[in-house]
Formats: sequence, C-alpha cells, structure tokens
Amino acid sequence: MKASSAAPQGYYAASSETPALRGALNSDMRADICVIGGGFTGLTAALHLARAGARVILLEAETVGFAASGRNGGQIHTGYRMSQPGLEKWLGRVHAHDLWDLCEESKALVRALAAELAPEANVTDGLIIAAHDRAALRELGEEIEHLSKHYSYSAARMIDANETHRLIGADYFGGKLDMGGGHLHPLRYARGLARGAETAGATILEHSRARSIETSGKKNIVYGESGKVTADFVLLATDAFSADLAPELAPYIGHVESFMSATAPLPPALGEQILPMNAAVADTRHVLDYYRKSDDGRLLFAGREGYWNLPADIAPIVRRRMLQVFPMLKSVPTEYAWSGTVGITVTRLPHFGRLSPRVLFAHGYSGQGVALTSIGGKLMAEAALGNSGRFDVMARVPAKKFPGGPWLRKPLVAAALFAFKIADAF
Repeated sequence: MKASSAAPQGYYAASSETPALRGALNSDMRADICVIGGGFTGLTAALHLARAGARVILLEAETVGFAASGRNGGQIHTGYRMSQPGLEKWLGRVHAHDLWDLCEESKALVRALAAELAPEANVTDGLIIAAHDRAALRELGEEIEHLSKHYSYSAARMIDANETHRLIGADYFGGKLDMGGGHLHPLRYARGLARGAETAGATILEHSRARSIETSGKKNIVYGESGKVTADFVLLATDAFSADLAPELAPYIGHVESFMSATAPLPPALGEQILPMNAAVADTRHVLDYYRKSDDGRLLFAGREGYWNLPADIAPIVRRRMLQVFPMLKSVPTEYAWSGTVGITVTRLPHFGRLSPRVLFAHGYSGQGVALTSIGGKLMAEAALGNSGRFDVMARVPAKKFPGGPWLRKPLVAAALFAFKIADAF
C-alpha cells in the first residue's frame, strides 16, 4: 500500500494547480478591516468586504486553505448538526426558522461563488445520509416529514435499504437522499475565493501569523512577527485555533483530528458499483464515516478520528474502516492520507460573537463548515459594514462551555468523544 502526503492537504494539494505566491506582513499597515484566517470564513468575509469598497487586509499564518478549509471532506450539508425540531424546542420557532434560512442561503452562496470564482471545484449535487441502525432511519424519516411540512423543503426523500445499496454500493438500513446537499473540491474552492477577494481589492498576506490583538475604542491593532495592522474592525476567523489569539474562547472550543484518505482511481467495474450517481455519503454514527468520489474516480474516505496524539501513519487506520464498508476495495491501494483539525462546540452549532464591539469571531462549525463558513464570512462582513442583524441571529445562539479547566478540558472532551465511538458499536 502506497500512502503519501507530500502536502498537508494530501490528495487535494496533489490535484490542484500550483498556488499563487503572496507576500508576508513585514511592515506597519492600515486597513478598514483586518481579517485573521485564510480559510472559508475569512476569505468569504474579505471577498464581501472588498466588493463593498472596504480596505481589507487578510492575515494567514500559513497559506490560503492550509488548515481545515483545504483538507475537509468537501460535503455540503443541509441544516445543522442539531435537528430543526431540536432547535425549535431549544431556541423557539422564530429563531430556528431564521437559522434555517441562513443555512439554505449558505448552500446557494457556495454554489454561486464556486460557479463564479472556482468552477474547477466542481460542485456536484447529491448527499446521502445513510442510517446505521433502525432508530437512525426512523429519525431521518421524521426529519424529512418535519422539513416538508414546516419549511417547505422538498429536495430530500427517504430511500430504502435496497435503493441505498444501489446508490452507494454498501449496506445500510436505508437513508435520506438530499439533492440540496452535495460536494466539491475544498482546496480549489478556497483558492478561488482568494483570487476573487484579491481581484476585488483585498490584500492577502501569507506566512503572517497574528500574535496578539490590542483593542482601544475605534482603533484595533493586530500584531504579527514583523509588522502590525491597525484597523477599525478585526474579524477573527481561525476556527479551531481561535483560542490562540483569544484565550477566553478556549472553554467553548473542542478539537477533533479527522483522518482522510484517497485510493488510487477505481477500476471501471468498481467505479460503476460504488457511488454510481456520484453523491457524497455521511452515515448517522456519532463518529461517522463520510466519503465521496473524486473527479478522477478515486474514493475519498474519512472514517476515524483522533482526540489526543496523532498516529504516525494515518492510512492503515482509515483503510481498515473503509474495507469494512467496501470490502471489494481490498486490491485497490491507498495513495494519499492526511488529517485536519475540526473545531467543535458542545451544542454542535457555530459559535459567533464579539470580543469587543469591533472585534468579531466565528468558529465551531462542527464538521459542517463547507456551507456554514461561507455564510459565516458574509455575516461577519455585514456586521463590520454596519448591519449586524443577521450576524446576531447566529450570535444569539447560547454557547456552552466544555467541562474542565485548562488542564482537564482536553482529556474530558476526548473521553466523551471516545464514549460516543464505543456507543456506535452497539
């Protein structure tokens, strides 16, 4: 088995064009808004701000799409990790409906931005949520009925075990086929957003790690290693790593390492058998399997997670799980394996808010960030431009702290997630 990860984005980097070369922060600069983070959230914010005429400087510690935005499963989901009935019970029907509208807008926004700025990201419609047991199948059916009745959502339908097997090539109890969901090449999308933001006038500086933020009235200063940016607003868009700059956010952020792999291109017979309609798949386990086919016919499979130290070799861990789902791939080698840090919250909903009146943050997309990060960046841009109403729809979602202090939080989160993994086996 050959498993290579010459770049941290694995197959995604290998299947993308050489990225543009960008300068670093090496002097003192002035901007209307300083965006910290060159992932989907920060790039979308910079794009919308620049198109509105703002002077924008974006600081990225590594390169555009270096972290989760360039390494994820590329899946476009409908809704949130909490069901709409759950949101209605928790937040009330009005707030839940407002959140639903933002999520629907997020999917349309991704499709529109990809079509305009990154057609090479190849957005493909279709996402199957595969039920790993009968209880999960029943819940999917109840969800579809609720969304149809109360949200007029008609893009999803239930599929039985036979149709699920035909559309996936693996056995489940049934599932939900959502044509409102889909998938794309995430690193190509991130780089397309960056090109669009620069064309609109934004300045993107790479290898420019922000070290601290100083706030004082209407003036905020972001300090780097070799320079600083003075700005009216600062947008913190660093997801799982937000606490590096804002330690007060640490209790609200959990970290999971998600492992992904890419096989060699599938032989034609297997390519017809596995995912013949080219939908993406995510199952209903707590520690879920999620996978799709690439443009060149590989199976991109994610199916295990890490909560503490990264293993030296990711490929065998993912491969064992992949072969449990698709035993017919035993003779197909794994050619790439990589990992990425996912920022999660206790509620599994994104956490938006303000560190000060002119310093905003957004993080914690909890595995559904391909769509939600794009609307997150747009909402941050709107708020910085003086219209915070829609940003506050997200910011009003109550945040909950993970248990434990600085020393116990990480092991307690790891223990809880490991317990979910054990529960999946029964």
